[in-house]
Amino acid sequence: MNTSAVATPAAELDPRVENLVRGAIDLHCHSGPSVMARYLDHLEAMREASEAGLKAVLLKDHYYSATPVTYLLNKHFSNLGVLMLSGVPLNNAVGGLNVHAVEHGIKLGARLVWMPTFSSANHIDHHKQDHKFTEKFPQTKKKMIDPVPLTVLDANGKLKEEVKDILDLIAEADVVLSAGHLHISEIWPLFDEARKRGVKRLLVNHPTYVVDATLDDMKVLARDGVYMEHSMCMWVPGSKFKFYEPEFLRQIIEAGTVDRTILGSDLGQQGNPRIVDGFRHVIRTCLDLGYGEAEVRKMTSTNASALMGI
Repeated sequence: MNTSAVATPAAELDPRVENLVRGAIDLHCHSGPSVMARYLDHLEAMREASEAGLKAVLLKDHYYSATPVTYLLNKHFSNLGVLMLSGVPLNNAVGGLNVHAVEHGIKLGARLVWMPTFSSANHIDHHKQDHKFTEKFPQTKKKMIDPVPLTVLDANGKLKEEVKDILDLIAEADVVLSAGHLHISEIWPLFDEARKRGVKRLLVNHPTYVVDATLDDMKVLARDGVYMEHSMCMWVPGSKFKFYEPEFLRQIIEAGTVDRTILGSDLGQQGNPRIVDGFRHVIRTCLDLGYGEAEVRKMTSTNASALMGI
């Protein structure tokens, strides 16, 4: 793996920030091996997290479930003191909205199921409409077959039957349902049906990016008990995906509430800052915005722990 990301010198570390980094949970780690360029592999991610004192890390690849990998890491590297988690991404590479992939992943120990991400029709539409989209989303190292657009709704706007079967498995296992890169208009009927079928753990990743959720949408999601994870890579200096300023972070936290906000790195891409440095910067930003240490701890650890049941 390319290790071009440079560690922050010890002399520059802030003790208050380091205290909050210890025990943090990252639910959005993009390590490798991957067809996308990553600066570290899964074991290196575990070691980086261990050195900083993180409690848990969830590995996310858009093409495959890393659950077998996390099983091996937890078994053979438990001395590192980091719980490694993963889930099932319902993109084309696993057959799309494939109930068998979900069942298999859950039986192996997957703790989360992502609805389609880069294979979602919504993601593909954003790609087509924005000529700079390739600069805003990681690309594969080699050209891949064009994705088949996926949506959870049928031609009449109703939830597809195969999605209902997936929701039943998620409810039975009491794992997390992530909306992936579905549009907010798809998420409302998805989550409504999920609740009816007994799904209790609901997550929207980067609601302001691709998902197109407004601040008012986030207020409703929070009211309904949905957790919203915001990607640190969109605030960290030096990130290729830095889109936002600190004041916007305040706005989305206030909309989604401290109790329903999760801050995950969404880092691991080659050429971007280290995962742990993403935590350091965004924790510092939250403190500068006036959030207390207990509030920051909720957003970087406690809420993620509650969502994942760890």
